[in-house]
Amino acid sequence: MFFHLLGGDVTFFISAGLYNFVNMKKTAELSKKLEGGLIVSCQVQPDDPCYSIDFVVKMAKSAAWGGAVGLRANSPDQIAAIKKEVDLPLIGLYKIWHDDTDVFITPTLEAAREVWEAGADIIALDCTDQITHEGRPAWELFQKVREAIPDAPLFADVSNFAEAERAVAMGADFVGPTLYGYTKETMHITGPDFREFGRMCRAFKGKSCVIMEGHIYTPEDAMKVLYLGAHAVVVGSAITRPHLITARFTDLLSGYRSDWRKAETSHH
Repeated sequence: MFFHLLGGDVTFFISAGLYNFVNMKKTAELSKKLEGGLIVSCQVQPDDPCYSIDFVVKMAKSAAWGGAVGLRANSPDQIAAIKKEVDLPLIGLYKIWHDDTDVFITPTLEAAREVWEAGADIIALDCTDQITHEGRPAWELFQKVREAIPDAPLFADVSNFAEAERAVAMGADFVGPTLYGYTKETMHITGPDFREFGRMCRAFKGKSCVIMEGHIYTPEDAMKVLYLGAHAVVVGSAITRPHLITARFTDLLSGYRSDWRKAETSHH
């Protein structure tokens, strides 16, 4: 039953190290709940004008009211607060910045444990080629988390097709181009690469749930990625970060004299 729900086969899951029935059951249930829907990223940073735990909970409640099928949230305190009030599947991460690296999404095993213990249903990890503060490729953490927290479904945040391919081969339950635009190689982009995303959907269908995340600002673009094969779509800044929404407008109204994305991609 679990294999059918996930669209994969027994051989794949065993070879990928996913022969864990608790993990498979969780992933199957979450996959079904998220399919074809909108996941809203509800996050606040300490330097945001709207920063407060209460505000992020209200974001999550608003997302649920509006029909979201899932949430994405950052840090153990925000995850725990949201899960206490909102009954939706939650992709959890822990943003931790260091000056010597661009790896900031759940960069350590301890961070992953804190996300899981806070109540996240899925743990998001940086699975790019970037080098961490500890001096290793970010993607190497994936297997350590899989071994330490075997029941946890894992979401691989990547920036390109090759990284997605490796993550799927490692056994990622969910994968998405979250970090397209956040690595040195992709920092220049201003929008999603729909063609490359469609390629991911075709290549990994039946092996992992491919979820679109990053640079989706309109309902029309959300529909576009579902048409291309996305299992679900994550939208964050366009819905839940009012200061960035305002900056997008003022940037255009001023003749593109200031790049609003610098604020979106900055270290907090």
